[in-house]
Amino acid sequence: MKSPLVARNAALAYRPFDLDTIGAGLVFGESLGELAKVLAAGGTAGTAVVQAPPGTGKTTLVPPLLANIALADTAAGAVTGKERPRVIVTQPRRVAARSAARRLAALDGSRLGDRVGYTVRGESQTGPGTIIEFVTPGILLRRLLADPGLEAASAVILDEVHERGLETDMLLGMLIEVRELREDLTLVAMSATLDAPRFAALMGGAGVGQGTDGKDDGGGPAPVVDCPSALHPLKVDWAPAAGPRLDGRGVTRTFLDHVADTAAASYTDTLAADPDIDALVFVPGAWEVSSVASRLRARLAVRAPDTEVLELHGQASPAEQDRAVSGREPGGPPRIIVSTALAESSLTVPGVRLVIDSGLSRELRRDANRGMSGLVTVSCSRASAEQRAGRAARQGPGRVVRCYEQKTYGAAPAHPTPEIAAADLTGAALVLACWGSPGGRGLALPDAPPQGAMDDAIEVLRELGAIDPDGLATDVGKTLARIPADPRLARALLDGAATVGHRAAAEAVALVGGDQRAPGADLTRLLATLRTGKDPAARRWAEDVRRMEAIARQERSAVGPSPTARPSRPSPASAAESVGFVVALAFPDRVARRVPGTGPERYLLTSGTRAGLPAGSPLAGHEWLAVAEVSRAEGRDAAGTGAVIRSAAPLAADAAEAAANHLLSDMVEAEFKQGRVTARQVRRLGAILLSSTPVRPSIDDGRVAVARALAKEGLGTIGWSPAADALRRRLALLHRELGEPWPDVSGPALLARLEKWLAPELEALAGGAATSGIDLAEPLRRLLPWPEAARLGELAPEWLEVPSGSRVRIDYPDAADDGGRPVVAVKLQECFGWAETPRLVGGRVPVLFHLLSPARRPLAVTDDLSSFWSGPYAQVRAEMRGRYPKHPWPEDPWTAPATARTKRKM
Repeated sequence: MKSPLVARNAALAYRPFDLDTIGAGLVFGESLGELAKVLAAGGTAGTAVVQAPPGTGKTTLVPPLLANIALADTAAGAVTGKERPRVIVTQPRRVAARSAARRLAALDGSRLGDRVGYTVRGESQTGPGTIIEFVTPGILLRRLLADPGLEAASAVILDEVHERGLETDMLLGMLIEVRELREDLTLVAMSATLDAPRFAALMGGAGVGQGTDGKDDGGGPAPVVDCPSALHPLKVDWAPAAGPRLDGRGVTRTFLDHVADTAAASYTDTLAADPDIDALVFVPGAWEVSSVASRLRARLAVRAPDTEVLELHGQASPAEQDRAVSGREPGGPPRIIVSTALAESSLTVPGVRLVIDSGLSRELRRDANRGMSGLVTVSCSRASAEQRAGRAARQGPGRVVRCYEQKTYGAAPAHPTPEIAAADLTGAALVLACWGSPGGRGLALPDAPPQGAMDDAIEVLRELGAIDPDGLATDVGKTLARIPADPRLARALLDGAATVGHRAAAEAVALVGGDQRAPGADLTRLLATLRTGKDPAARRWAEDVRRMEAIARQERSAVGPSPTARPSRPSPASAAESVGFVVALAFPDRVARRVPGTGPERYLLTSGTRAGLPAGSPLAGHEWLAVAEVSRAEGRDAAGTGAVIRSAAPLAADAAEAAANHLLSDMVEAEFKQGRVTARQVRRLGAILLSSTPVRPSIDDGRVAVARALAKEGLGTIGWSPAADALRRRLALLHRELGEPWPDVSGPALLARLEKWLAPELEALAGGAATSGIDLAEPLRRLLPWPEAARLGELAPEWLEVPSGSRVRIDYPDAADDGGRPVVAVKLQECFGWAETPRLVGGRVPVLFHLLSPARRPLAVTDDLSSFWSGPYAQVRAEMRGRYPKHPWPEDPWTAPATARTKRKM
C-alpha cells in the first residue's frame, strides 16, 4: 500500500491546468470546447488545425488544453508506458519559446521549469515534472531523429505554421508519418493567417499531392477550428518618404531618418494623449534596428527624455530579448521597441498600441546560377504587414503608421516566400536522409523542395560521406545530424579537431554557427571580442563552444576520413589561422583568393563566384580568405561583382590547398587560337589559377584543343579560302536542290563528319601546324560523290559565258542560305540580244542577273531577261544614255551586238 505522502504527490502531479484562470480575457477561450470536441471525434481524431489571428491566446490556451486531455487519459489508464504526459509546442524563435513558457508558467502559478518549461539551443528550463515544453523546431527535429516514435510525447503543437519555416515544414511531414504508427499522438498545427485548409488537407491525408510524390491516401482533411479576431479598432495612416526606401546598397539612410522621425513624432503625440502606451517599430534587420534606435534616442532626448528605446533582434542577448518583450514594469518609463520581424507574429509585447512599419523585411533568396543563398531586403508581404499592424490593436484601440505608399502595399505579394523555396537545403537534406525520405520523397510537405537546390545539397552530403548511393544516411551522416550545426560545419568540427585541437575547432564552429555579425566581415575580430567576455553574446557563445568541444571529443572516433579527405598539415600558428582553416574545411568551395588590380578589393572563390569586401574591412589586403558567408549584393561593397563577403577569416596558402585539396588540379591545358595549338601546365584550386607555365603540347592535347575550338567556333577557326568557300557554296546549292548523294556542307553537318573529310589536316593542326598552311578546298573535295562529281561543272559551273564573250564568275548563295539564288553581276551592254535566262542545276534554278552600268553600279535586278528588254530597259536607256554617252544604248537591244567596249572601240 502506498503511503499517504506518495498519494498526495501523485495527486499534485496530475493536477490539471485551470483553463478558466489561464484564459481569462483571451478570445480563444470561446473556441476551446470546439477544439476539445474535434480532437475526441472519430475520423481524423487526434489532429486539428487552429486558425486564429495573433493575440487571441491560442499559444497560451491550446497547450494546457491538450495537457489536460493527456493528463485525464493517463490518470484513466488510457495511455500506458508514460509516467507523465508531455505536450511539446514548437515556436519558430528562441525568444518566443522562452516568452511563451514564462507567460504560461506565470498564469499557472507554477515556477518556470516545473510544470511548464522550454528548451532552446544551449539553454533548457525543464524538470522531471514538466508537462508542457516549448521548443524551437530544430530541437524537435533532432529528438525525432533520435526517437522516431517520439514516445515521450503525448501531443505536439506546431505553432506559427503560416510562417513557412523550413524546419516547421519538415516537422509537419515527419509527424504526419509518426501518427500513422502512433494513433495516440495528438497533432495540432496553429496558423495566424487564412491558409489553414492547406495544412488540414495535408494532416488528413487528402492533400499530399502538395508533397514530393503526389500520393493521395484518400482521407478527409483534419478539422479546422476558427477563432474570431481579438483586434480592437485600428487606425491606419500612410506616411511615405520623399525618397526611395532601397538603393543598390540596401536600405537608404534617408529612409531610416524618415522612419525615426515618423516614430518620434507619432509617439510624442501618442504619449501626450495616453502616457501608458508603448510603441513598436518594424525594420528589416539588426543593423537597421541599431541605426533607427540610435536616431530615436537622439530625437527623443528633447521631446520625451524619459522614453526608453529597446532593441529586439536575433543577435541580441537572451536577457535583452526577454526584457524587450516583457512589457513595461509598473511605474516604468515609456518604451519604444525597435524590432525585426521577430515581433511580427509569435510574440505579444504588452502595452503596445502604436506601430510604425517600414514595410521592409529580410527574406532568403537563392541564386541558382551561383549556388548561393542569402538574405535580401524586400517589401514585406501583405500578410506580414497585417500581422505587424495587428500588434497595435490587441489590448485596445490602436494605430499603425506605414512609412510607404498605399499602392506599394497593394503591389506586395500576398504571403512571404516559403523558406524551402529559397534556402540552402544541405541541413534539410541530411535530416530527410536520416528520416528515410531522401530528397523529401514520400513525405507530405506543404511544398516540394526545388529540385536544383536539393540536387546541390545531396551532392554536398555525398562529398561529406553523409549519404550512401541510395541517398540514405550513412553512420557518418547520422553522427553529423546529431551535431547542432550545418552538416559542413559539423564535419569541419570533427576533421579540424585533429589539426587545430578540439577547443579551437569548437570555437570556430560556434563562431560561424552563431547569430553574431562579424565586424567588417572579419571573424577573427569577432572571435577576439567574444573571448573577452564583454560582448552580450559572449556567454551564449562560450556555452556553444563547451558543447561543441564535448561533441568533438565524443564523436571524432565514430567518423572516419571524409571521401574528400584533406592531407594533414602542421598546426596553424595562430588563432586567426585556426579559424580560417576550420572554415575552409567546412566550405572549401568558398576558399577565396584576392584578384590583382586597383580599385575596391575583389576575391575569386574556388566555386567561380567573385565577391567584394565591405568598405574598410580589416581583411582587405589578405591574399587568401576562408569565406563562411557570401551573399548577393549591389553597391560599393560588391565592387561590381554582384556579391559581398559577409564573414571570413585569413588563410595561409598551404592551408587553403590542404583544406580544399580535392579541388586541386594539375594538368596541361592546350588551346587552339590564332591558328595554332599552344599549351600550358596549369595548376588550379577550383576556379583559382595557382600557376601557369608554357609547355610543348602533346598530340593528344592538341587533338582535344582543336576539337574544342571547332565545337565552339566552327570551321571559321581554320578559315575558308576563296576557293574553298566557292566550292562549298556550289555544293550547298546542289544538296538543296538535288539532295543525296550531294553532301550536306552546313556547319553542323561538316563538324559531324570531320573524320571523313578533314582527318589529315586535323592531325597536322594537333601536331602544331598553322592554319595558314591549310586550304579547306581540297579536303572538301573528299566529300564529292562519284560518279556524280563529274557533272559538278555542268550542274553548278564556276563561270557563265555571256553574249559579249566574257566569262563572268557566278556568285552562289551562302551555304546557310536556304532560299538564296546564284547571282551574275555583269554590265548591261554585255547581254544585248540574250532572250532566255540561263538556268543551273539541270534547269531547276534560274540565274539572277545584276545588270550594271559602265561604272559597275547596279541598274536592274532580274531573272527574266526577255521581260526586261521588252519593258524596263527603255526607262533605263532614257536615264543612262546621257550619263554614259560613250557606251552603246541602242533602241533595239534584241539586235544590237553585245559588247564590253565603248562605241569607239567596237
